Amino acid sequence: MQLRQLEYLVALGRARHFAKAAQACYVSQPTLSEGVRKLEDELGIPLVRRGRRFDGFTPEGERVVLWAQRILADRDAMESEIQALRAGLSGRLRIGTVPTASTAVALLTQPFCAANPLATVQVFADLQAEDIVRRLRSYELDAAVTYQSSVAAHDFTFVPLYRERHVLLTRRTAAGPGPAEISWEEAARYPLCLLHPMMQGRQVLDAVFEAVGVSVTPRVETDSIASLFAQVRAGQWASIVPHAWLHVFGVPTGMRVVPLVRPARTERIGLVLPAREPVSVIGQALIDVVARAGVAAALERLPQRAPDDENPFDAPR
Repeated sequence: MQLRQLEYLVALGRARHFAKAAQACYVSQPTLSEGVRKLEDELGIPLVRRGRRFDGFTPEGERVVLWAQRILADRDAMESEIQALRAGLSGRLRIGTVPTASTAVALLTQPFCAANPLATVQVFADLQAEDIVRRLRSYELDAAVTYQSSVAAHDFTFVPLYRERHVLLTRRTAAGPGPAEISWEEAARYPLCLLHPMMQGRQVLDAVFEAVGVSVTPRVETDSIASLFAQVRAGQWASIVPHAWLHVFGVPTGMRVVPLVRPARTERIGLVLPAREPVSVIGQALIDVVARAGVAAALERLPQRAPDDENPFDAPR
């Protein structure tokens, strides 16, 4: 068995097409097909369902693809560690995140790059929770930032970063400062713009609303936190946003945020890595950054605002 044969198999799993897999491996289609056939002969089992085109893997083939991904990931990790021992960490860190947690990733990439000047970072910032699980399992990501609840059933390494809480974002009105805090039941009465129901961040909100016995039918739905801020600024909508995003936008002029209470619900967000021993050198470098970054404290510090932009989240700086 040769590593090249495993590379052919993994490429076929990603492309789901012989010609495209061959192109990704920079070989001809007959060369790739022959490599997969030799691997089947060596293992003594059929791996691929063949018709006039690629028809998927056999059950045995699906398992072998997972092993191939793991073996190749270990090969890459070994090469990275050897390179790091020679000249310092290099290569590319591939990190994914659910949209609600992308602000935390931004607090990790800068110190990571500062500590590892030869390395680069690729951020996938709009992944759904199930996409993160799939990409971590197939070693398409080195790490991710997501909800602990979405990965608790999987064998991953979880490093806590902060606890997500939510605030009601509304337009500032001339009627006065408004309430200092608001219940989830009261928030449900506002004309809401929320995340799309398939997103983990929205499912967290729906679970809280269900717990307090209210249903919510938002008039506008989106897949972007930035879009929630834009919708509130543009019109009559209110929204419920993670407090961490105030670290990016602050409280925009003309808006106000109100802490959500009764219940005061939080969700644990953390760094997730494939469970492997030893930890990959690039993964360990990221864990080292987490230990120094102070993400939870940083997300509580809001950008400076004009003195007349008072808000219940103002705190001494």
